[in-house]
Amino acid sequence: MGDFSIVGYHSILCKDRPPFLDAYVSLLSLQRLGGVGLLCGTDWTPLFHNKFFYSRLNHSIGTALIVWNFTHDKKQTISALFHDIATPAFSHAVDFLNGDRMRQESTEALTRCMINEDMELSELLFRDGIYKYEIDDYHRFPVADNEIPGLSADRLEYMYPSGAALCGEWTLEEIEKSYSSVVLLKNERGVDELGFDSEAAAVDYTRRFLDVSLILQRGEDKLAMQLMGDIIGEAVKCGYVDEQDLYSMDEQSLVARFEDCADMNDNEPFSRLFRTFRCMTELVRSDRKLNGCYCVSFDVKRRYVDPLVRVKDGARRISQLNDGAGRLIKDFLAFQDSPWACVKYAF
Repeated sequence: MGDFSIVGYHSILCKDRPPFLDAYVSLLSLQRLGGVGLLCGTDWTPLFHNKFFYSRLNHSIGTALIVWNFTHDKKQTISALFHDIATPAFSHAVDFLNGDRMRQESTEALTRCMINEDMELSELLFRDGIYKYEIDDYHRFPVADNEIPGLSADRLEYMYPSGAALCGEWTLEEIEKSYSSVVLLKNERGVDELGFDSEAAAVDYTRRFLDVSLILQRGEDKLAMQLMGDIIGEAVKCGYVDEQDLYSMDEQSLVARFEDCADMNDNEPFSRLFRTFRCMTELVRSDRKLNGCYCVSFDVKRRYVDPLVRVKDGARRISQLNDGAGRLIKDFLAFQDSPWACVKYAF
């Protein structure tokens, strides 16, 4: 565990946390996300060395705090808070299981349903004079979410702790300096979008964002995500868990169950996959699939930003203002790791 203070980080995102938020955060449907990691199962394999556990609940609160900080709009803030309510254990690893590696949105269809079925949430919304249809899709609020390469509260929030946990890219002091330069601007379409008040701040954020995103493009992340997806699929097939368990059990409990099932060794394919996940420490990069190894070869979603910068006549993208930032973005989009990423099976 690192010394990254989540409370301290959240206080940077919003100095005046709104009191109404606490009742919503306490709902069981949100508290479940406290056991779901932001980093999609990589907390549970020695292939990664994550410095601390940051949950989807932490991320949801952080996203809501950013939205409140820049809009002071209760509906947008609540919508941001619930945007990940349908995220299962191991997060986007389930998208890999479902074959949705490029968009990583295969579980989002459940969001509206889960919000509609939450009776405790209904009571809070009734108290605040808000209808469920007003908060059940955060995509309609551009400050909360927008298309890549725009900068949204969701994108801004997840990359700070991801970078801090994965590779120490951000300290709290660096986050505070960066975040103090974030402003609300109008993009090319006249729509609200988060950006920066200076070219220097935008270049620094873009460089750091792409450094972390590059980790998510490498074979290690692809392999870990697909392997966990395959472990889940095999566990469901064998009856060790069912799909509902991914919404009722936390990741630590599921890993413990998987350990027990692997120890029973009554299903060799599951045991081999899970033991490989829990033991792998390095991968082999190759131009072909290797015998005796678990191997993957595919493209995944490219997470990047080309943030707005405030200028005299409005706002422009950093790639339009700074050739160095433009090259960083082009280099990231052109990056290709080895054709295959492989790890030897554990037996």
